[in-house]
Amino acid sequence: MKSDLEKSPLWGILVETVHSLPLYKSHKAYIKEFIIPDKPDAFPEELSERMGMPLGEVIVILDELSRDKLDDKKD
Repeated sequence: MKSDLEKSPLWGILVETVHSLPLYKSHKAYIKEFIIPDKPDAFPEELSERMGMPLGEVIVILDELSRDKLDDKKD
């Protein structure tokens, strides 16, 4: 997600905050294992509402999962 959002000085703070959330790892695993395979084009707002998660958390998770996917393709 190379966007204006990541260029913001607040992006790093958002990522740090999301990583400190108690359910972050569980949410990331659930999205990776159950949501993405079923609906890979899901919008962050949709996932936030569907899962009752903060939008910032969803954005960070989707960004990390897209980076993981790119890294897997490189290997």
